[in-house]
Amino acid sequence: MSGEPTRPKSFDPVAQSASGKAGSVPEARQSAAEDIAAFVAKARAMSPHAPQARGRLIFALDATMSRQPTWDMACALQADMFREAATIGTLDIRLVYYRGLNECRASTWVSDTAHLARLMSGIACRGGNTQIGRVLSDARAEAVASGVRAIVFVGDAMEEPIDDLCARAGELGLLKVPAFMFQEGDDSTAERAFKEIARLTGGAWCRFDPGAAAQLRELLRAAAAYAAGGREALLRLSRTAGGAAGLLGQLR
Repeated sequence: MSGEPTRPKSFDPVAQSASGKAGSVPEARQSAAEDIAAFVAKARAMSPHAPQARGRLIFALDATMSRQPTWDMACALQADMFREAATIGTLDIRLVYYRGLNECRASTWVSDTAHLARLMSGIACRGGNTQIGRVLSDARAEAVASGVRAIVFVGDAMEEPIDDLCARAGELGLLKVPAFMFQEGDDSTAERAFKEIARLTGGAWCRFDPGAAAQLRELLRAAAAYAAGGREALLRLSRTAGGAAGLLGQLR
């Protein structure tokens, strides 16, 4: 299947994947309502992107064993990102995930929801530690090679040296690639790390309640709007009855 995340024939778990190609990713060294409101406000303040360019969004997820319910939820909700982007411009998504023992993979750039759904539905979560550093390293490589407008990360834990993650996040900040860190639950270690990654990249952190599909849907739509059309697109979304403003009004 074109674009499916697979290992190279001679698998090296720390091998650098070529720009845009599927493969292994290099190894790295308040209330939900208020958090969502803060995320939208933070994203609005970011610099707008150049018009006419294709939006390129890295969609990264923790696929360790405890994450299967959220993985399934994200698989169902990813269509909303494409639908939102279609009202603004175009969107390409690169799926990145980690699971198991030293396994972190990335797809090619995908431009339609059916393709991404097929990729995600064929992936099962497996036990293992977080590998957020590899996600950030892949994002940096793609940003240098072909351009990336934003990263979305969905997870609930962080088990890596935070200073290493901060160094990689700082590099993304220099490249003007914001990371939108969406935290499920309230783990304090993850919160501290995710907030710092968001700060260093010029992105935003937001917590959502476990299993809250409606909250995650609005966050993904907002991130897609930003990737496809920048700050102005996100601002327009926030003013529509069915978009971010509608959710925020409902949760206040």
